[in-house]
Amino acid sequence: MAMVRILMSLATIAILFGSTMAANHTVGAPKGRWDESTDLTTWAASETFLVGDSLIFVYTPNHDVLEVRKADYDSCQTTNAISTNGGGMTIISLASTGKRYFICGTGGHCASGMKLEVNTLATVPVVPPPSSPPVKSPVSAPSPKIAPKISPVSALSPKNAPKISPVSAPSPKSLAPTPKNAPKSSPAASSPETPSLPPSSSDFVPTSSPSSSPSVPSSADKISVIASSTVGFGLVIMMLFFM
Repeated sequence: MAMVRILMSLATIAILFGSTMAANHTVGAPKGRWDESTDLTTWAASETFLVGDSLIFVYTPNHDVLEVRKADYDSCQTTNAISTNGGGMTIISLASTGKRYFICGTGGHCASGMKLEVNTLATVPVVPPPSSPPVKSPVSAPSPKIAPKISPVSALSPKNAPKISPVSAPSPKSLAPTPKNAPKSSPAASSPETPSLPPSSSDFVPTSSPSSSPSVPSSADKISVIASSTVGFGLVIMMLFFM
């Protein structure tokens, strides 16, 4: 047991000193080592081996490390080993890319699972970051069609309305006959038996035209008015005299 502890310490020191240049992989660590109880296949799947790294086998004296070919690895054949290593600790340098195979040469140990397959890579595989889904640009809503502006029917302005001249009614002045236009009536011939009396001033009714202003009497009319007034005045004197 003391020997195993010494080997484990040496392996740890080797890992610390070699970590500045390349990675050192202690087989089965941290929960196991090179033995029958460690799941070496699962451990190898969790590691990444690159060119320049090293494998460190730590084991007890009843085990050893044999590097074999693929066919001997599958059949656990120990007679055609590429190399045989013992002494409790073995360091294998991974100097090239590709797969390498290791088994334990003790009888029955390889069949019990004490075997290791290592795949050495040139560089660390770059895992692409998860691609973000493409940003979909928002679909622009179709712009509404601009409807043509319909100007309201403008009402006819008073300026544009046709002017309707009212039918002018004939003025009363033009309808009523004026004394100038009135037909002159010849004085009636008085019979010798019954002289006709001139009409009194009270019976005389001047004819007024429908117009607002009276028409100017002619000279003939003035003479007839004076004559009528004289006759009337004489009749009044006679009536006063016989009373």
